[in-house]
Amino acid sequence: MAQRPTRGSTALEIPRDVDDVTVEIDGRRVPLTNLRKIYFPKLQLTKGDLLRYYLSVAGVLIPHVAGRAMVMKRYPHGVTGDFFYMKRAPTPRPEWIRTCAIEHSSGNVIDFPIIDDRPSLLWLINLGCIDLNPWYSLCSDPDRPLYIHFDMDPVEGTPFSVVREGALVVGDVLRGLGMTPFVKTTGSSGVHIYVAIRIGPTQHEVWEIAKAIGQQIAKAHPDILTTEYRIAKRPQGRVLVDYNQNAFGKTLASIYSVRPNEEAAVSTPVTWKELEAGCEMADFTMLNIPERIREIGDLWKPLLSSRARFDLNGKI
Repeated sequence: MAQRPTRGSTALEIPRDVDDVTVEIDGRRVPLTNLRKIYFPKLQLTKGDLLRYYLSVAGVLIPHVAGRAMVMKRYPHGVTGDFFYMKRAPTPRPEWIRTCAIEHSSGNVIDFPIIDDRPSLLWLINLGCIDLNPWYSLCSDPDRPLYIHFDMDPVEGTPFSVVREGALVVGDVLRGLGMTPFVKTTGSSGVHIYVAIRIGPTQHEVWEIAKAIGQQIAKAHPDILTTEYRIAKRPQGRVLVDYNQNAFGKTLASIYSVRPNEEAAVSTPVTWKELEAGCEMADFTMLNIPERIREIGDLWKPLLSSRARFDLNGKI
């Protein structure tokens, strides 16, 4: 079907009755394709629905990923199809897509895309990306992260109630160290705990600190937590305090990312009280997060502030 342009505005509507369209948004023309392709068969949600979701949350999402390299995980046939990773921004691409050139230890320089406005967000999702996977640092200083974080990853078969219990333990320890931890569901099976830090330590230095903290917490709570990375040796019923995601070049699904599962679950900021009260992964999906944001706003907005960022140097 031939493309038809739609006019750009803050109230942009992505049409539901066509497969392909070019939208005009914020002064850019963005071609969108295969809008009626089913991406989430269980819920009968389409690629167009995914794009509409991201457009609806763009105002709170983009500040958390702007200015940072983005790793692409592309699902061209939806959550039940094959996927592939892609780091280098594809060509051809719109001339207005910004890129971030990062040199790796091999000497290879990769130009990652940067998503810092609504047109670039729609462009990326249209490539078949379901979730967003940004670096932890700004492109201007890629080896100095904005956060220290812990990926609370349950050993297979461990219920989410144990994940919540482990996360509450980690949150208490971090507060005891003077940090202000923020928590979100992963949209998969665990939770992510982030602390905003003052830019300065290298990614490896942050990784070393995260390792030391994670191992000490797991040692003190061996009944629910582990830092054993050998899958075969991980004790059942435990939660891995995954500090290795702090390593250079690693990424985690961003805030408000839809995850590639049949439930269209979203990686969602929650309060510590919600976690303590027993919230579940199924409580947060592509279908209800826009309304949640309208009601309570962005719980992780404080992480964007330059104030009150924890100084790791000399304090751990």
